[in-house]
Amino acid sequence: MIKSTKVIVFLPAFNEEESIGEVIQKIPRNFHSAVDVEVMVIDDGCTDQTREIALKAGADHYVSHSENRGLGAAVRTGLQSCYVNGADIAVMIDADNEYPADEIPELIQPLLGDKADYAMGSRFLGTISGMKLHRRLGNYVFTLLQCVLLRRWIRDGQSGMRAFNREAMRDAEIIHDYNYAQVLTLNLVRKGFRMIEVPITYKVRTTGTSFITFKKYLGNVLPGILKEMRRPVKKQSSHPTYEINE
Repeated sequence: MIKSTKVIVFLPAFNEEESIGEVIQKIPRNFHSAVDVEVMVIDDGCTDQTREIALKAGADHYVSHSENRGLGAAVRTGLQSCYVNGADIAVMIDADNEYPADEIPELIQPLLGDKADYAMGSRFLGTISGMKLHRRLGNYVFTLLQCVLLRRWIRDGQSGMRAFNREAMRDAEIIHDYNYAQVLTLNLVRKGFRMIEVPITYKVRTTGTSFITFKKYLGNVLPGILKEMRRPVKKQSSHPTYEINE
């Protein structure tokens, strides 16, 4: 009997009562007979009705921080919790309904086929609707910085939709609590994990508010990038790199 692949989709959430139920309901559960999908919410100190709405919408696991620690801390907890719960693949998707939960099967296909260890949903390979100019420019700058540091081309370094095989979720390190986007990719690629970008569709959130402010972002992310690049890393994978063909 062929063993099913266990996929856990985790949603970092901080006061996302307006959107989290819809996101959970959009996550495909039965797209392949050999893939079992579970949903996990990482509650980063929510003070609204996120828990009640998420469980009612069908979340299988609910992990809570006693206080708000930051998105980086929530993603770290999500990866660790997926690993402990036996996931073969962990998928992270924002709880704000900006990213296409129904495109998760396409995102994980390279991992199912052992063509990658780590997949990022790329808005700039796919489509973007409603992103403001300053957000686009900030994305371009930080993505370009990752390209220079890693000496490889990346189209969307700040994506909030990603997938990890079991080895990647085990070995991923996020060195600060504020955010994860840049340091996580730098960490995994520097360790030798195969990364791929998969085109996705994107639509700017219509509910809630973003935690990001430009000044705070610069003050946390740039030092985090510098710290990550100064750290020695042990190569964890001997696989060759693999990039999507446009």
